Amino acid sequence: MPFEIPDSWEWVRLKNLVKKEIKRGKSPKYTVSSNIQVFAQKCNVKAGGIDMTLAKYLDDTVFSKYPEEECMRDSDIVINSTGNGTLGRIGMFHDSDRINENTIVPDSHVTVIRASEFLSADYIFYVLNYYQPYLEKSCSGSTNQTELKPAVISELFIPMPPVNEQTRIITKLIEALNLSKLYGEKEILLQKYNQDFPEQLKKSILQYAVQGKLVPQDPNDEPASVLLERIRAEKQKLVAEGKIKKDKHESVIFRRDNSHYEKLDGIERCIDDEIPFEIPESWEWCRLKLVGITQTGNTPSKTHPEYIGDEIPFITPGDIQNGTVFYDNQSLSIEGKMVARVCPKESILQVCIGGSIGKAAIANKKVCFNQQINSISPIIICSEYIYAIMQSPYFLKNIKKQAGGTATPIINRGSWGSLLIPIAPISEQKRIIEKQRELFDKISLI
Repeated sequence: MPFEIPDSWEWVRLKNLVKKEIKRGKSPKYTVSSNIQVFAQKCNVKAGGIDMTLAKYLDDTVFSKYPEEECMRDSDIVINSTGNGTLGRIGMFHDSDRINENTIVPDSHVTVIRASEFLSADYIFYVLNYYQPYLEKSCSGSTNQTELKPAVISELFIPMPPVNEQTRIITKLIEALNLSKLYGEKEILLQKYNQDFPEQLKKSILQYAVQGKLVPQDPNDEPASVLLERIRAEKQKLVAEGKIKKDKHESVIFRRDNSHYEKLDGIERCIDDEIPFEIPESWEWCRLKLVGITQTGNTPSKTHPEYIGDEIPFITPGDIQNGTVFYDNQSLSIEGKMVARVCPKESILQVCIGGSIGKAAIANKKVCFNQQINSISPIIICSEYIYAIMQSPYFLKNIKKQAGGTATPIINRGSWGSLLIPIAPISEQKRIIEKQRELFDKISLI
């Protein structure tokens, strides 16, 4: 006997607790469609569930060979009895599992147990689930022909309480199982929360940063409006020197009458509906392209092997991982560099196509990059501050919105450069980055 039981209980072999012989069904003859379905092992799905949509149909011409008692009934217990994958799996069939009130017969790989009407079939079902590990070890035959014989199942000792106690046990057991299921679901959610918490916290910090809520404002800081004018002046100088092209559609955003306006191509328009959130008075909104030089990369022709070399790293989306650029995968020669797009140190690279759209990193050296990446080389402004904006939830959301919901989302340089960004005074940018580093370092210890 496997364990002690109360005095009012009895040990009884399973074969003495059933109303029909414990055995398997017959090998069926199938047809395309009929009113009779064949219960196969695959119908006995995980966790005791039954899925008759997986069943095939029995040819009507052989149904007369099946005694009436072999047709499956409500509360029949089924045990998968051959093979390896699901051998020993236990389920309970209910009339509610039928499709269109079809008659159902078991096949030769399924053992059926029909408990006596004087017992609780549910009780027998749960006791057999207790025995499942034993049943899995009690199979016989070769590796590819393992089977659980009905005789092994029939001889199982079942601990039998009085009928009323069986009912109380099942009521309490179902209550406990429901609580266990709920606990399991909560545990999964808690594990996911704990797993996601550090990254979610970082996103919240970045969002606070770009809204001017991470560090206090200092009235002595040079306003962002002055910073933007200095950036415009520097870009005009670069245009005059022939180093960059003049922006034919330069945007100027300003406030008037408690609203935001944009002057573009000589036309003013209110853009309040585009402003995603409020920012401090000393901050300004502008388009991304204003604060630096933007580019989309390209790939030198592979028909020119002389373009491959070790002069300068060539970056693809796969080389940008977790905010870091990896430089060792591919490089170009001097000749390759001449036909590629080059961005200087401290430029920000951001993937602009595909499933990884939006991931970004700051290049700490001069690099070339392919056409799946946009870059911005900030002028005067802090690269780390612009990078923080580009990784904030609101900016990534706008990238995906502009990229569209196609199978391969893509945002071109024009749309990317036109995304709105909030600009803090340069001194506050430095304080924001310092605070962000401090907080991220603490998060890494969680």
